Amino acid sequence: MGERRVVITGLGPVTPIGTGAAAFHEAQLAGVSGVGPLSRFEASGLPVRIAAEVAVDPAGLGDRAALRRLDRVAILGLAASALAVEDAGLGDLLDGNGDRTRWGSAVGTALGGMESLEQAGDRARERGLARVDPFLLPKMIGNAVSAQVAMRYGLRGPMLSPSTACATGTDALGEAFRAVRNGEADVMLAGGAEAPLTPLLLSALSGMGALSRRNDEPGCASRPFDRERDGFVLGEGAAVLVLESLTHAERRGARIYAELLGYGRSSDAHHVTQPDPSGRGAALAMRRALDEARLEPDDVDHVNAHATSTPLGDAAEATAIGRVFHDRTAGLLVSATKSMTGHLIAASGAAEAIATVQALVSGVVPPTINHARSDDGFALDLVTHAPREAPLRRALSNSFGFGGNNAALVFARL
Repeated sequence: MGERRVVITGLGPVTPIGTGAAAFHEAQLAGVSGVGPLSRFEASGLPVRIAAEVAVDPAGLGDRAALRRLDRVAILGLAASALAVEDAGLGDLLDGNGDRTRWGSAVGTALGGMESLEQAGDRARERGLARVDPFLLPKMIGNAVSAQVAMRYGLRGPMLSPSTACATGTDALGEAFRAVRNGEADVMLAGGAEAPLTPLLLSALSGMGALSRRNDEPGCASRPFDRERDGFVLGEGAAVLVLESLTHAERRGARIYAELLGYGRSSDAHHVTQPDPSGRGAALAMRRALDEARLEPDDVDHVNAHATSTPLGDAAEATAIGRVFHDRTAGLLVSATKSMTGHLIAASGAAEAIATVQALVSGVVPPTINHARSDDGFALDLVTHAPREAPLRRALSNSFGFGGNNAALVFARL
């Protein structure tokens, strides 16, 4: 069959700054912060009491009995998938009884059903092991989100569940891209979901020193590439995109947002949490994405950076971008949308892929908010404070995760 061109036809973001493609895009351009006081549980005794939460209405995702058998992470993933399916105009095709053995799902999660796991532990301590929820395993298991998406839409093709820490959403999109490009699937619902706002996880991350402690100014807490950054803001959410072969999309008259040209991945092999400060692994992932896209660094106009607002992570990424683009960094527009959304862990790469596609389509790069002054030596053309119009042709989206997982995607306007 040969390699096929792969396009994006549907966008389904469920994020702290907006749900649905239009709301998400408008909030980006307005520089809205989705960070606020944590409300999902009592956190007064913790050093970190802020988070980036989402509001999701489960109506239409299933009856009450069915929803009780799902963790919040699956509910978020199903909500994002429903938005992507609607945005892509796939409803009529999915309502029929056609052959969907060439339709698949790749919706990853790094942490699985953490809320269900913690609640089950509490119940076991209070009432005994005999009272553990019998649905605990299907609620918490890592493939739960992708499986629920596949079951909801009858997708009998590839069903993938990447789990590569904060690179998960990007890796899910990359694997879905390859499934379509190589002829294994015609349509893939791909992205990531995460529901990490639980007492145990927040305590663990704050104990590591990974999280910002700006409890008194939550809207300013996530500040990528800024000299005053002190850690990331934990967020929840989901993002799913519809990937199709170009011929399949054209045959059904679909609206096409952009083309996915390349995917690259690598490992730092350096440390369980810290990135390699040399940026070698991150740079390798970017170069591999460009190589697969058959592009040179000069062909890229915009980078949506991983940029979590951690001192070490942002410095390593700035170094990596410099390794790939060299003296062109002065004209390469870089944006860090985690400044607005916080860090959605597995969902972050997919949400940022949506932001990257929207920047290409609109010709407007979203701002990095909360930025006053970069570290010395950061040679980046960072878009700050307000969006910037530009004739964008191709863009790169980066994701880097704990354990040294690096992934990058290259998108282009058709």
